[in-house]
Amino acid sequence: MALRHQSAIKRARQSLKRSQRNRSIMSGMKTSVKKVRTAIDQKDAILSKSSLRDATSELHKAVTKGVLHRNTASRLVSRLTNQVNNV
Repeated sequence: MALRHQSAIKRARQSLKRSQRNRSIMSGMKTSVKKVRTAIDQKDAILSKSSLRDATSELHKAVTKGVLHRNTASRLVSRLTNQVNNV
């Protein structure tokens, strides 16, 4: 085994846990954003507004967990909101 120190072994364990958590959060976030975009493509105003609300929540949760930077989330929310408003 390449890692010998206890602290290095612990950090490797923590890294695995965090990457799994981050992957899960990112996956959910991407799915919710994708739902908004498909609703926009279908020109469904009601569905796009409700899915935008869910996507906004997911994006802000990702920021809270430290997966996304807050400016990145704000930019995505802003762009999605503009697209929904144009539908």
